[in-house]
Parts: sequence; C-alpha cells; structure tokens
Amino acid sequence: MDVKDAIRTRRAYRSLDPIEVTDELIMDLAESAQLAPSCMNKQPWQFILIYDPEKLKQLFTTLSPGNKWVEKVSLIIAVVSRIKADCVIGERIYYLFDTGMATAFILLRATELGLVAHPIAGYNEELAKEILKIPNDMQLITLVNIGKHSEKTNPELSEDMRLGEKQRPPRKKIKQFVFLNEYKKKLVKD
Repeated sequence: MDVKDAIRTRRAYRSLDPIEVTDELIMDLAESAQLAPSCMNKQPWQFILIYDPEKLKQLFTTLSPGNKWVEKVSLIIAVVSRIKADCVIGERIYYLFDTGMATAFILLRATELGLVAHPIAGYNEELAKEILKIPNDMQLITLVNIGKHSEKTNPELSEDMRLGEKQRPPRKKIKQFVFLNEYKKKLVKD
C-alpha cells in the first residue's frame, strides 16, 4: 500500500476487535513515529504503549461514556508531550503540531498493516495521567486505540456512530479550506 492508499483507506472505526500485540508491532509503530519531521529536529513526542490487561482496565475507567467502545481494544497509545520539549518561536508553539505529525505517521502505518488506529479526546486527562504516571507538566494529547476492524457493529455505539461505521462521514469541500496566494482567495470559483 502506498501513502495515498493509506490516507484513503484510513478510517476511525469504532467497531474493533482485539489484536495480538507483539514486540515487532510495537517497534514497527515506534519506528514510523521516529521518522516524523519536527522543528529543529527536537522530536518532542513521547508515546506510552499500553497493552497490559490490568493497566488497560484502569485506563478504561477514564473514558467518557461515549467511548465505551474502546474497551474492546488490546492496545492504546498515549500521546504525550510538553511545551518546553519543542520550538517556541514568538507566539508559535510547535509541540502539538510536531507531535501530531508523528502520531499521523503511526495512524498511517497502522492502516498499512491492516489495523485501525482511532485517536480520541473523550477521557479524563488528570486521571489517565495519574494511572500512567505521566508528570504534571506534560500534556496527554490523545489516546490512540489500536484494533482490527470488526465485521460486527459494536452494540455500545450511538446511532450516529453506527452510521459512521457504514460510510465515511462527510468531508469539507476542498474550496472551503484551500486558498490561493492569500487567505480566502478561492481555489475553485463557485
């Protein structure tokens, strides 16, 4: 699968089956993140790969009610960084951008491996940080849930989530977010 295929194939499915977590898988995903670009090559990201069943069970207690579907996965990647780990140039703070790029590399590699990598924001950050022993000055940016897409729709899903399992949610038109030469100069005429 080439990069464009991985981009087109990647979906944030919620009906997931567990996977076997191997040392090879962990290293494969880590090596993908390792190659991501960052400001002045600071590589501000840190990833905690959680696959111990007891630790996962603890982490599941931090989930928002709409994220009960996560309890089917056997691997969660906690994405962590801090402001001082990366460039701050004037008002531009790069750690979230750079860490997001490394996370995107993991998402695309997981897709290439036939897996689903679904990042979420619905969790109690303070409790999750406590469970994972993440220092207070660090931000837990997202939890990436890794699994295999299930043929069976997860019964925990809302009606909207079930619909999202069947078809890709609508995307903005390119002319809504791409401009030429200056802000709001349309790419495509209406």
